[in-house]
Amino acid sequence: MSSSAQQPPSMPQLSAQVSSPLWDELLAFLHATWGVSPKLEFSCCSLAPGWNVKFRKGGRALCTLYPDSGAFTCMVSVGPREETAAEQLLPTLTPYLQRLYSSTKPARFGRWLMIEVSSPAVLEDVKHLLLLRCPPAIPAGRA
Repeated sequence: MSSSAQQPPSMPQLSAQVSSPLWDELLAFLHATWGVSPKLEFSCCSLAPGWNVKFRKGGRALCTLYPDSGAFTCMVSVGPREETAAEQLLPTLTPYLQRLYSSTKPARFGRWLMIEVSSPAVLEDVKHLLLLRCPPAIPAGRA
């Protein structure tokens, strides 16, 4: 797949490149939970250059997906207002996520977790962190 900033890939092209049911499941979860659509952007960031897929809800970043050949990474930011809840959730997450969280230095705007989504268990961790970051609205009459 071309890393040119001139011609963005399509979502089906990205899905084919990643070639993982975990990618498709996360996309479906994001759409079903928040009704969000992907926004493709080209990044020259030295950590993950190339095309990435951003999801925002109400002006707030939910996550950024970094597709790769046969794999993908999901960046979730745990901000200062979610930190306490995230640390309470941590013991229920996979050992991988626990180590990643502990080894990621907190910054002024939170911890930017670059999560390699390599198993269904890690995907569930990502979902939990996203729900913590931006709880979905409860439809009227369902409270």
